[in-house]
Amino acid sequence: MPVPRVPRRREPLQDVAGPGRKRVLLASPRGYCAGVDRAVIAVEKALERFGAPVYVRKQIVHNIHVVTELEKQGAIFVDEVDEVPEGAHVVFSAHGVSPAVVNAASDRGLRAIDATCPLVTKVHREAVRFARDDFEILLIGHEGHEEVEGTAGEAPEHVTIVNSPEEADAIEVRDPSKVVWLSQTTLSVDETMETVRRLRARFPQLQDPPSDDICYATQNRQVAIKKVAKDADLVIVVGSANSSNSVRLVEVALEHGAKAAYRVDYADEVEQAWLDGVETVGVTSGASVPEVLVQQVLDDLAAAGYRDVEQVRTAEEDLMFSLPKELRQDAAGKRDDRALGGRSRA
Repeated sequence: MPVPRVPRRREPLQDVAGPGRKRVLLASPRGYCAGVDRAVIAVEKALERFGAPVYVRKQIVHNIHVVTELEKQGAIFVDEVDEVPEGAHVVFSAHGVSPAVVNAASDRGLRAIDATCPLVTKVHREAVRFARDDFEILLIGHEGHEEVEGTAGEAPEHVTIVNSPEEADAIEVRDPSKVVWLSQTTLSVDETMETVRRLRARFPQLQDPPSDDICYATQNRQVAIKKVAKDADLVIVVGSANSSNSVRLVEVALEHGAKAAYRVDYADEVEQAWLDGVETVGVTSGASVPEVLVQQVLDDLAAAGYRDVEQVRTAEEDLMFSLPKELRQDAAGKRDDRALGGRSRA
C-alpha cells in the first residue's frame, strides 16, 4: 500500500524579488469535500470505537499524507479483503466497491463499514437501474481507477469503459437506441463533455444520466482554478499523483491560461526555479487534501516574497453527509446522525 515518504532536503525558497508585485491567488473552493471528510472521519471513528487495528481496503482517499496519518493512529491499508483477518473491521474507501468485494468481505465474516461517497453511490444506482432496463452503459472514466472498477462491477455485462474522447470514436454498441453514458465523478468537465459530444455524434439516441455524475466539488475546484489560471504565471496544485481530480486541476490550469502548472504532495517539492520571473502564483488543492498542506505551501511562498494572498472565490459549499450507518450508533447505544462537510473551507 502507501510507500513511506522520504522527506526531501532542499534549502528554503529564496526571496529573489524583482521589480513587479508578487502575489498569490488562492483558489476557493479547494481541499476537502464532504465525501472525503466523511470517509476520513469514518476511519477515525472506527478506530475510536473499535480500537486498532481497523483495516481499510485501498487508500481511504487518494492522498498520501492522509493515509500516513491514519496509519499512525492504527489503520492498516490493504489491497483486497482477503488480506483482512476473519471477523475484523474493514472500511470500504470513498471510491466505492463492486458487489463482488462486498460479497467477499461477507464470506470472510468481516464487519464492513461502507465509507463510499454518497455521490459515487448515486452513480452505482444509476448503473444498476440502466442495466436492469437492458441499456448498454458507456462509462466515461479511467480504467483501473477504484471508482471505475466499483461502478463497472455493478453491471459488468452492460458496461463499456471509455477512457478518452479519442476512444469514443471507436466504441461499438449492440443497440444504438438503448445506450446511456455515465461518468467517474472526478473527471475534467470539459474533457468529459467532449467525449459525450463525440459519442452522441455516433449514437444520436444516447441518453444522459438523470443528473450530473461529476461531483459538485470537482466542478467547483475546476471553475475556481480556471478563474485563477488566466492571471497566473505559475499554478501550484497540492494533491497526490493518484488523485484524479488533483491531476485534472493541473491540466485545467494549463488549458485556461497558466504559463506553468505543477502538482506537489508537500511544500518542500516546490522548486526554486519554478519561481524565476514569476509575479503571480495560483494555489489550489484537490478534494482529498487537508488544508494544513496548502498552508505549508503558502508559508514557503511567503518566505520567498509572495506575502500578498488574495482569495479567488467562485462558490460556497455547504453540502453535508451523515456518517456511514455502521457508525451512527455510539458506544452507549445512542444514534449519532451528525452531518459532515468539508473541513478546509477558506
